[in-house]
Amino acid sequence: MKTFGVLDHLEPKKVFEYFEILTTIPHGSYNCKAVSDFCVDFAKKRGLFVIQDDHYNVIIKKEASPSCAHKPALILQGHLDMVCQKDPDSPVDFAKDALELQTDGDFVSAKGTTLGGDDGIAVAYCLALLDDDSMKHPPLEVVFTTEEEVGMEGATALDTSILEGRYLLNIDSEEEGILLAGCAGGTTVKVSLPLKYEQITGRMCTVSITGLLGGHSGTEIGKNRGNAHILMGRLLCGVKGLHINRIYGASEQKDNAIPNECYVELICEDREALEEAAKRLIKSFKEQFRDTDDGMEVRLEFSDPQKRDCLTRDTQDAVFYFLTHTPNGIHTMSQDIEGLVESSLNLGILKMDGDEISFSFGVRSSVPFYKEELSGRLESLARKLNGSYERVNDYPAWEYKKDSVLRDVFLKAYRQMYGKEMKVEMIHAGLECGIFASKIKGLDIVSFGPDIFDIHTTGERLSVPSVKRTWELLLKIIEEFP
Repeated sequence: MKTFGVLDHLEPKKVFEYFEILTTIPHGSYNCKAVSDFCVDFAKKRGLFVIQDDHYNVIIKKEASPSCAHKPALILQGHLDMVCQKDPDSPVDFAKDALELQTDGDFVSAKGTTLGGDDGIAVAYCLALLDDDSMKHPPLEVVFTTEEEVGMEGATALDTSILEGRYLLNIDSEEEGILLAGCAGGTTVKVSLPLKYEQITGRMCTVSITGLLGGHSGTEIGKNRGNAHILMGRLLCGVKGLHINRIYGASEQKDNAIPNECYVELICEDREALEEAAKRLIKSFKEQFRDTDDGMEVRLEFSDPQKRDCLTRDTQDAVFYFLTHTPNGIHTMSQDIEGLVESSLNLGILKMDGDEISFSFGVRSSVPFYKEELSGRLESLARKLNGSYERVNDYPAWEYKKDSVLRDVFLKAYRQMYGKEMKVEMIHAGLECGIFASKIKGLDIVSFGPDIFDIHTTGERLSVPSVKRTWELLLKIIEEFP
């Protein structure tokens, strides 16, 4: 039984109040109308200027406090959509159900699902700010975008001509104490291979790879976590006498989420050979991913002989060839910034639908050359296997600026509040900052946020003390911005 008011005891009270409201409104990617309408209604009830476009992006403006009318406008920005992942036994329907919130010590999470802290906490911060008439502030321009998690489509489509501010606070980072000052560009690449079938009779077997940690394919790609789709290809490609009926990933898949499960339904001619291959490769997997995915499980479930439509030998070979030869994971590391992934790709979506199997990749790079190189390698594989290639949702990198007024303000405020230095970093993930920088000339941008762990997984959890400290920092920035 879902209840409301789970977060009533948490501070800052207004921030968590709005965050909890957001978790009651379904807002997965491409399902943002309801949450967008909520934000519009919020603004209208308070007499604030508001615009909603055809993509359900929302811009809300609040005039400056009388004593701050001379100050430049600040843009505060976050995205409305969340990544929808759930455990196999979760009853939640992301299209219509509220999330089931729970608290555990200093953390907020959702039972059996992603939490949507990315980027619900940004929306909650902004609504709490707009709802506070006691605070001194410059002109505020709040921008809520949609479909960030599926290629930043909302930001790409947004008309920014109405925005007067030249300073943008993007609240879409997940590590307190780190101020982001640049990010990778990226693109989505889809490869599709044609399928042919033949009828085969034999013993059925379902092969499952589960229990992988998964995670965000940008911020966590450098942790070398296992990709369930790639591992399934490795498991099956060397076993003879297999006839695949169906191969598929989790029920909810995103190209920016490292897949944590994969399944194959097949007819097996030699049960013993498959079991031996599984044992051998399980041992190899466990050794390779012992520090990242120690919960991984590989299961074989056999059933009685059946007649099924299975992939022809040539078709099956093409699928295995693709899974074992496609680039995946880290491609290059930065030579300028220690520990920063420079370019990577992630096979996030695997779907088999009738006469085609499709693979969708999130490709990222802070260097345009590598984005093109990786996309080109996927295109070459597609052509070799007589498949198709499509590239969509291309977005630019956010380049580091040597001089930044906004960054200097943050560093000074953080130093005054905590007596230590805030770290300035670049991130190997797509942020909407690059799109805004390309649309508004001379825009000064920073990205920040509270601690959120294991985003895009069902283990996602939001740190309550970090939310409070980040809120206090945000208030100081707004009140003292020159």
